Amino acid sequence: MGIFMAENLAIDKQSTALVIIDLQKGIASRETAPYSASAVIGNAAKLAESFRKSSMPVFLVHVISSDADRLNPIADEQMFARPQQMPADWAEFVTELKKTDSDIVITKKQWGAFYGTELELQLRRRKINTIVLCGIATNYGVESTARFAYEYGFHQIFAEDAIASMSKEMHDSSINYVLKRIGRVRKTEEIIASLES
Repeated sequence: MGIFMAENLAIDKQSTALVIIDLQKGIASRETAPYSASAVIGNAAKLAESFRKSSMPVFLVHVISSDADRLNPIADEQMFARPQQMPADWAEFVTELKKTDSDIVITKKQWGAFYGTELELQLRRRKINTIVLCGIATNYGVESTARFAYEYGFHQIFAEDAIASMSKEMHDSSINYVLKRIGRVRKTEEIIASLES
């Protein structure tokens, strides 16, 4: 079964925004698959540049949490080991994204970008009904955000080669069994070509 449908991608520039998940120094420094973090960052940066060129909103999402406000579920497995002292630049966006004053920054405390943030409010105020989603990790921050977006009624396009996880299996499972059922999965170049057509 192929990942991509054959239909042409039509993007309404007036009602579409780019949402980039967790491309921050402390997360993007990890090993990822099936695409390297540098490949994901490169494709996300291309998307951001194309959206800005078309005067379309770019949302940069990062996670900042302290011991006081971090979620601490009783679970069978610890999610990610955190260093005792977080590096000072851990939450800073990677420089390749070339953050601009027009970008909207969303700070979250958990995997998904909607809960407890202004993301939905800021999208609605701009009359956005479609989001292009990318970032790290496919089955954590991206999928959690996508599930909320689906339930809020947003249309979604996933830039498959601007998304990665800790393993190819995690990425493929999320893409094939979740994201393809709540949106359209496309390559970065196809999304950019639609914006430039």
